[in-house]
Amino acid sequence: MHSRMLFKGTAAAIAARRIRHILGPVMSKERWKCSTHEVKLLNTSSGTDKDCDTVKIGEISYVLKSPRNPELVPVNHMMEALPQMVTQHLRWIMQKDLLGQDVFLIGPPGPLRRSIAMQYLELTKREVEYVALSRDTTETDLKQRREIRSGTAFYIDQCAVRAATEGRILVLEGLEKAERNVLPVLNNLLENREMQLEDGRFLMSAQRYDKLLEEHTKDELDAWKIVRVSEDFRVIALGLPVPRYKGNPLDPPLRSRFQARDIYYLPFKDQLEHLYRIGPNVPPERVSQLLSLATTLCSQESASLSLPDFPMDNLPSALAVLNLFPMLSAQQLVQRLYPYEVMLGKEGRTAVEGVLSRFELTDGSTKPSPTAVLSVESVNGDHAGQAAITLNIANQNITFQVPSGTRPSRPPNSSPAFIGTPTHDRLLAEMMQSHLVKDICLIGAKGCGKSVIAREFADMLGYSIEPIMLYQDMTARDLLQQRYTLPNGDTAWRASPLVTAAQEGKLVLLDGIHRVNLGTLAVLSRLLHDRELALYDGTRLLRWDRYQTLKDELQLTDQELQDRSIFPVHPSFRIIALAEPPQVGSTTQQWLGPEILTMFLFHTVKPLAKAEETAVIQGMIPNVPKEAVEQLQHLTHSLRKSNDPTALSLASSLSTRQLLRICRRLSQYPQESVAHAVNKACLSRFLPSLARSALQKSLVNCSIEDQPDPASEQSHLYTCTVKDGLLTIGNVSAPVYSPDEKMKVPDVLFYENVQHMMVMQDMLKDFLLGEHLLLVGNQGVGKNKIVDRFLHLMNRPREYLQLHRDTTVQTLTLQPSVRDGIIIYVDSPLVKAVKMGHILVIDEADKAPTNVTCILKTLVESGEMILADGRRIVSARRPNAIPMHPDFRMIVLANRPGFPYNNYVILCHAVDNPKPQAEFAMLKQYGPDVPDAILQKLVAAFGELRAMADQGTITYPYSTREVVNIVKHLQKFPEEGLANVVRNVFDFDSYNKDMREVLITALHKHGIPIGAKPTSLHLAKELPLPDCKMAGYWTINQGGSTRRKLLCPTESHRIDVKGPVFLRVQSYPSERHESRSMSFTEEQAHWQIPMNEVNIVCDVTTANGIYSIYVATCNPVSLYAMKEKGDSVQCIELYDVFPRTISGVWKPFVSVAALGNPLQDQVVLHEEQGNTVLHLDLVTGAVRRLVLSQDKQEEPPRKTSNWWSNKETYKMCKEFAHKNWVLFYKENGSQLDVVDVLEGQVHTISLPINLKAVFLVAEDRWLLVESKTDRKFLLTKPMHMGAEDTGVCQLHAISEDAVNTGFGTRMEATAPQEVSNEQLPNENLSTALGQKIVSPNRILCDTNTYANVIVGFPDLMSPNEVYSFTRSSPITEGRGPDMFFGSSKRTGPAKRVNCLCLLSANQVVRALPPSQVPLTEIYPKDVTPPMTVAYLEVTDLNSKKLKYIPVPRSSSMSPYTVWISKVSDTDVVMAPLGSGGVVTVDMGGYVRLWETGLDNLQRSLLEWRNMIGAEDGRPIQITIQRDSGQDVSSPKHGKIDPRNAPHVGGNQWAGGTGGRDTAGLGGKGGPYRLDAGHKVYQISQAEKDAVPVEVKRAAREMAEKVFKQRLKEIEMSEYDASTYERFSGAVRRQVQSLRIILDSLQAKGKERQWLRNQALGELDDAKIIDGLTGEKAIYKRRGELEPELGSPQQKPKRLRLLADVSGSMYRFNGVDGRLERSMEAVCMVMEALESYEHKFKYDIMGHSGDGFDIELVRCDKVPKNNKERLKVLKTMNAHSQFCMSGDYTLEGTEHAMKELAHEEADEHFVIVLSDANLERYGISPDRFARALTSNPQVNAFAIFIGSLGDQADRLQRTLPAGRSFVAMDTKQIPQILQQIFTSTMLSSA
Repeated sequence: MHSRMLFKGTAAAIAARRIRHILGPVMSKERWKCSTHEVKLLNTSSGTDKDCDTVKIGEISYVLKSPRNPELVPVNHMMEALPQMVTQHLRWIMQKDLLGQDVFLIGPPGPLRRSIAMQYLELTKREVEYVALSRDTTETDLKQRREIRSGTAFYIDQCAVRAATEGRILVLEGLEKAERNVLPVLNNLLENREMQLEDGRFLMSAQRYDKLLEEHTKDELDAWKIVRVSEDFRVIALGLPVPRYKGNPLDPPLRSRFQARDIYYLPFKDQLEHLYRIGPNVPPERVSQLLSLATTLCSQESASLSLPDFPMDNLPSALAVLNLFPMLSAQQLVQRLYPYEVMLGKEGRTAVEGVLSRFELTDGSTKPSPTAVLSVESVNGDHAGQAAITLNIANQNITFQVPSGTRPSRPPNSSPAFIGTPTHDRLLAEMMQSHLVKDICLIGAKGCGKSVIAREFADMLGYSIEPIMLYQDMTARDLLQQRYTLPNGDTAWRASPLVTAAQEGKLVLLDGIHRVNLGTLAVLSRLLHDRELALYDGTRLLRWDRYQTLKDELQLTDQELQDRSIFPVHPSFRIIALAEPPQVGSTTQQWLGPEILTMFLFHTVKPLAKAEETAVIQGMIPNVPKEAVEQLQHLTHSLRKSNDPTALSLASSLSTRQLLRICRRLSQYPQESVAHAVNKACLSRFLPSLARSALQKSLVNCSIEDQPDPASEQSHLYTCTVKDGLLTIGNVSAPVYSPDEKMKVPDVLFYENVQHMMVMQDMLKDFLLGEHLLLVGNQGVGKNKIVDRFLHLMNRPREYLQLHRDTTVQTLTLQPSVRDGIIIYVDSPLVKAVKMGHILVIDEADKAPTNVTCILKTLVESGEMILADGRRIVSARRPNAIPMHPDFRMIVLANRPGFPYNNYVILCHAVDNPKPQAEFAMLKQYGPDVPDAILQKLVAAFGELRAMADQGTITYPYSTREVVNIVKHLQKFPEEGLANVVRNVFDFDSYNKDMREVLITALHKHGIPIGAKPTSLHLAKELPLPDCKMAGYWTINQGGSTRRKLLCPTESHRIDVKGPVFLRVQSYPSERHESRSMSFTEEQAHWQIPMNEVNIVCDVTTANGIYSIYVATCNPVSLYAMKEKGDSVQCIELYDVFPRTISGVWKPFVSVAALGNPLQDQVVLHEEQGNTVLHLDLVTGAVRRLVLSQDKQEEPPRKTSNWWSNKETYKMCKEFAHKNWVLFYKENGSQLDVVDVLEGQVHTISLPINLKAVFLVAEDRWLLVESKTDRKFLLTKPMHMGAEDTGVCQLHAISEDAVNTGFGTRMEATAPQEVSNEQLPNENLSTALGQKIVSPNRILCDTNTYANVIVGFPDLMSPNEVYSFTRSSPITEGRGPDMFFGSSKRTGPAKRVNCLCLLSANQVVRALPPSQVPLTEIYPKDVTPPMTVAYLEVTDLNSKKLKYIPVPRSSSMSPYTVWISKVSDTDVVMAPLGSGGVVTVDMGGYVRLWETGLDNLQRSLLEWRNMIGAEDGRPIQITIQRDSGQDVSSPKHGKIDPRNAPHVGGNQWAGGTGGRDTAGLGGKGGPYRLDAGHKVYQISQAEKDAVPVEVKRAAREMAEKVFKQRLKEIEMSEYDASTYERFSGAVRRQVQSLRIILDSLQAKGKERQWLRNQALGELDDAKIIDGLTGEKAIYKRRGELEPELGSPQQKPKRLRLLADVSGSMYRFNGVDGRLERSMEAVCMVMEALESYEHKFKYDIMGHSGDGFDIELVRCDKVPKNNKERLKVLKTMNAHSQFCMSGDYTLEGTEHAMKELAHEEADEHFVIVLSDANLERYGISPDRFARALTSNPQVNAFAIFIGSLGDQADRLQRTLPAGRSFVAMDTKQIPQILQQIFTSTMLSSA
């Protein structure tokens, strides 16, 4: 007996030790060593009796038994040289084994613990039962599982029971993965070796069983179903220490039953020797450096930095690579083992790099890396399944052999679908190296080409690929084996694709390893490390060499081993895992932990460089427009380079894959704009405002211009036709499909509109490119309609799937059901569509869990998908596969996503609500009978609400669907009022006070009178008009001699035109408010012109072009043009033409005349003192100066004399401006200039008299008034001046005679104020004069009368009769006492006479100052008249009534009151509007539209009442019509009263009012209404519904009491409370919406998950077979998911608000309220974050000249109530009042950035509020920009408060996009804060 053993104490051993000490240093390389614990197999007998072999470890020996199933004994696990440490572990296990104790091997992740256990079992020849526990393991997997055999359910013993009865060893791996309630099943088995089984048997420990056997026979015990547990049964458990690693901690009772042993990594020395053996070619110091690095990164210190452990166990494989390629850089190898650049944050990276440089491993830059794979050749002979790879590295070619697939290999770069780039070639070469030793994991962002690279890799090596899409709730069974039923109803197990691939030697692509739960992935760790696998049905897969050894040792054939269900894993089998990079610092997405690190070698796929990406795009799509690619690349790479999280998330939606898709489309449709494609890819319509502005800024920086929206110009192009089997939408055509199943083609009511046609055209383009489509939009914008219409037009059959929160991958593909005890799978619409080539419409895709949408992604991308019944969908034909039909497409619909969203791989189309015109046209089709005005109002109101939803002011996006429903209702029930019907939509919000206010203001603004009563009419009181009296005659003198005397010579010349100069036409938004929202008045609408406070309005005119109202102002001179219904105001500022005078010497005064066709939208502007005439074109902005007099232009006199002494004023007569001619004259002058603008001629007429006024009463007859005498003349002129045979202009004097009172009295000559230039229509004339009359006539207005009608003038020469409506006292010209200064500044008559004639309405309208109005007659004594600028006096000649309509005061008024009083007697100017209305503009620029004409008013009132709805107040009756023939007894007709006296109340008489049971009006309970002609007495509905007054009072008192009580509690005075309310009230809405968002986040975090394997709940489809076999835990239910233990705690987010409290804030507060706004912002932050302290830790610091860290709120002491919050606000106010000047914005920002970065938090935010005068203190913007971006961990934002000039805008341009905001209107600050919160803090929360 030779024994290779030196016992410890012998002399020989001592000698050996001494020699080792001497020779150790010399011979360490030769590894001459002697262990202290030897493992020895002693054969005690020389015979063949094997039974008494013993194994001795050290002094402990174990007697071997021969195994019954030798194929279950592990083989080939022993190492050639056992390190001492391992021997000690084995010795310890043997001790425990001899004691009969169960052991628990605990230690860091990696295969070491398992391999030690297996080595022990191999030594002691024990059979093994191995179970990898996962979170899906249930007790049936451990004890007994039922299977059905020929219709009966049997119990099959599982591993634990088998091991116990057969005396095997049960190896449980991954105890920390199992759910808590699973393992206690084993407690009794571990402790007492007893267990009660489901089938009634009872396991009993060997001792007790043997005792019983002494007393009873075996048959008796069998009858009692008692089974003996073998005395050899042991349990070896392998687990990780929790909490250091993730998982469930051990249950204390379970833990107490195990003996534990810490199996740490091997000692440094043993490791080193092992590595030396593997890499003899590697310099030994490199090896020890690598090992030192690994050991350092596994130490406790590195764990405290929260660095994951370095995967020690992968070092040998890395050295194997290094051995072949000794020139490789060690740093690159470390990156493969430990990809620290992707998985660690900044701290972690610096730590690792520090360690690398410490051990001199930073040689990444100096050492070469392989450049490319040169060739791949298959190897024949004994190495089949190998390929020889030649790599080029550092100019030498190295060939080595790697495993390869069964298909012929392919040389690199020979695939047409793969465009090689240097980066990818290098990556493939590196993957080849890793492939030699281990499985690979590729990490890269979405769409950067991971799958493509993996496929190319597989093709090169001739592998068949098995793609497996991993998803979140995947179970271990989905990965390994699934149950199914055989046709006879028996249950069986089907191997998953992964297992078949392992047996066939395929390359498995595990796509999405980052999504799967770690507990599920753990099942694979043994397959990845050891290539072994134990499956659920007892099958075992063994590594190829172990299988061979087993076969040789046991002399069994393959068939015999297969009968014992043992199979080999093919030697070529490999796995490539694809994953997205882990999100650093995120609690959920940090998937790359220490366990996964041990499983793979990692390669990162970086996004391509610009040149390479361009090459790829151009290689894949040869005919793509070059410049488009250039622009796209520029944009993408600028986004990728930035370190701003917003930009990066935008870049992720422009991955290489998306770019290829965009380019594919651009190559088909090159005329499309790049900006459109980018916006579509980023879904910019649905980005939060920050991200959207960042994207727009990037687009502009990359000079990608967005072309204007073509819809408006070419609406006629977007039509769709189907002709000869060809469908054309817009300019794209496609053949119409001829389907097999006609019934599945959708048919839908669809009203076309341009916008939806554009979306459909866009969809068709992508459809023809073969893309699947995704439509994203808010709810109710018509996504389903568009899709159905699209499919209807294309005649495509559709399958429809609606996803929801509980959709699982199984339900998506197949619906299992049981028929006759057999599981039948029913194809889901998805599978049907794939088979038949239908279009699959997937609705509500955003509701489904991500994992479901991922599955769709593989289907779209690879065209492959595995179904639950084992079939698979493939793109090419294969057995047991469903080929994908070439016509199959998916159209996915989703609501507006969150941000950043799941990036779909499908092309996105954003569907938006239609634009106003399109929406109007569509609604018109839904409600053809609904009045247009109502539709317009609806469209406008909803447009505004949507804009609010986009800005985040309101949360719900109102959509077209809601408007359509309103219109349908109005169409069906036209008499119901709009105000009532809109409540159908808005009653949802009726309980939310703030929301309700917002809605009501928006609806009122657009004139939807929600909340108004039909009785609220506020029309002006009507007064009687004095009678019409004949006042005298006008006679036109035509005597012979006078005729010669009064001929007026004329001359003509061309106008001298100077210019044009092009000025900018600026467009300002204007808020047009409908005035009739709450009550019906004459006022229709009003809005403010955006003008300077000091500016003065001096003229208004109306026209019929695009713009209907023109307003001129004179300080500075500018012109505003607006539409009557528009929402914007165009403005041309002319102060370059008329400089504003500094000393105020020259005060310009401007009149404006609007020209007519063909010069629409052009005006003539006349400055009266300098007689400057300008011609302006409002479309182009062209300004031309028309020079009228031929002699040299006189300068406007700029004498030093006071300006009012300069009496020269010129006037313009513009009555016929719409005919394109105007007339100018000089006051007291004697010539007229007639300017014909169209022909460019001036005709000058010289007169014999001096002029006071000119009235153009007809085109060829003008009324002139002589100055001083007020005598009137009529000038007649030939129609066409400038014609050759010109008649001369003649002047006729007019004599005025009073009605003959017996004397020949003359009428007193007065100058008229206004004479109409058309005649009254005949019927109006007849009504006015009270006699039937047809005659030419004019209305003339002067100060003494309300109106005069001159009958016969100017056409009849005979005496013209004058009829007057005389005033009791004449109107005085000029102002009454000044409303501002009290004193009366009479500055002579004003220049504007505010008097108009509305001929068709038969009205004269004047604007009068309040002093000229009989207020006592209008208002009762006890009512004080309202504050008004003027009253509109309406003299109605039809109804002979007089009304005074008050014009409300303007909010602001120019300080130049004297100048204003020159403009007009009242503070308004006015012009006629339409036939029965006027427009007034007050001096402050407030425009109001009025309706005065009675017909117009009546029409509007009717419309208004209809909008409110004619609530007639009658109780609504419910009538059921019966035709039973029986008489209804109680209601009766009643007696008829012969006298027909009115009956009120009672129930006797018929025809009464307000009674009951009898027929009548307004009563209750009578059978029908019967009108006997009496006034109806109504109990009004309002009265019935009203709340009694005392109840209201009680409620109010209660509220006040509580409020006072609350103030008392926090000791706050009521004054303080109101002060605080001022700030808090201003931001209430923002606080509200922020809190809503925070709440929804809160809720999102608490969303419940499915808990599976429950004993009650809903049936889990995946467990349906287990249900058949009779298992219990087959249900699933929703429950709260406990966070995994060991997963990092969620830390709060950290926010610091830096408020500017410097002196300038206080100083300029008066200008723009900046300090108050900052205080509001601070107030908002404090209120919104109240009670969210666990989520947000915030503090508020101030900065001012006193310093940069003035503490306002400390984060550990945040204000709890209003009093404390008010104190903070008071501090801010006081500080800014008394601090030093100076600016510490920069220092404050830098300090905050530094300080916050040190604090532990989930995310850090700094928000700086500052006014933008940094330049004043010499702070340059780029320094500030640097401060803002100085630390990528801290997100910093700057909000600049209104600045002097454009400082803030300039600043913002230099600061990074999305990081800085300018709040010119300080009201925006709270909104901006809200945007920042929502888009950043909350995106990741």
